[in-house]
Amino acid sequence: QVQLVESGGGSVQPGGSLRLSCAASEVGLDYYAIGWFCQAPGKEREGVSCISSADGGTYYADSMKDRFTISRDNRKNTVYLRMNSLKPEDTAVYYCAYRSGTCGSRWRNVPLYDYWGQGTQVTVSS
Repeated sequence: QVQLVESGGGSVQPGGSLRLSCAASEVGLDYYAIGWFCQAPGKEREGVSCISSADGGTYYADSMKDRFTISRDNRKNTVYLRMNSLKPEDTAVYYCAYRSGTCGSRWRNVPLYDYWGQGTQVTVSS
């Protein structure tokens, strides 16, 4: 069973930066995708970004593509989400999730992911 552990969340002021990490263990497949999702209080979980292990293909939510960067280190089975120019509306719990295959056009679809991390809190406030 794949296990995911997020880290790197915290509290920052508007305009600040954070780098989230998602360490995956027991990954048995060579081809898989890791997605980042966020969930603010009272809102649905929504897709932030996704990266495929096979070809490094990336996807971003429109509101974040100019500020966030997703990357991977396949040797460490770790995916990173660099978040710059953070805004108060970015405040949420951020989760990483695993699915076999590639991100694809439906990468935002929460039910397609088989395993989830416990989440890490990101708070952007002055």
